[in-house]
Amino acid sequence: MNTLQKAGGVSALINAAAYMIGMGIAFTLLAPYLDAEPEQYVAFMAANEAPLFVWHLLIYLVAGVFMVPLVLGMYERLRASSPALAQITAVFGVIWTMTIIGSGMMIIHNQGVVAALYAQDPAQATAVWLALSAVEEGLGGAIELPGGLWILLTSWAALRAGALPKGLTILGLIIGAAGILTVFPSLGNLGVVFGLGAVLWFIWVGIVMVRSHGEEQAALQAALPFVRSN
Repeated sequence: MNTLQKAGGVSALINAAAYMIGMGIAFTLLAPYLDAEPEQYVAFMAANEAPLFVWHLLIYLVAGVFMVPLVLGMYERLRASSPALAQITAVFGVIWTMTIIGSGMMIIHNQGVVAALYAQDPAQATAVWLALSAVEEGLGGAIELPGGLWILLTSWAALRAGALPKGLTILGLIIGAAGILTVFPSLGNLGVVFGLGAVLWFIWVGIVMVRSHGEEQAALQAALPFVRSN
């Protein structure tokens, strides 16, 4: 264990906070428009670029960037007991991070493109937004396969090694399975289970990793007098 544990734990908590703030924005400011007709949503988007930018920045770019130390910290935690599985798990974590950041960059860039086009031709802007959103959702939103695999495999490796509390690993297995099942169109609603459950999982993981780092630091400091005396 090293400082990656603390960095990973703090990153998990930041990730959870970003998603919670993002959900707060979605359920308040954006709630009337999330299920609106495409023409209505594009009109709203063109008139509210700033809050939508903040929303996408939080749930995609901030969350994606802080996934990196979390994935590395979790790999560090698991590699001693399950080296091969930890490597596979880390790869899926990196893939998920790439899809989150990639889709976020596309959404933020395309929002400006559509808003500028809306001022000239609202109908064309709506058509362009429909095409772009299909790509964006396919890359990082509609199907939660990479994230589901990362959380499920992380939880499985941690359960085998006793590296995380058992309740947390069971929660992760359930959440991960829900994410994986979103590959089936008829089970797409499980994305809600995955999203809300992942926030809870991030919070719990963050607390565990930060506390573990603190306990190890305290044990090391307690052992220093003995080490120096020898």
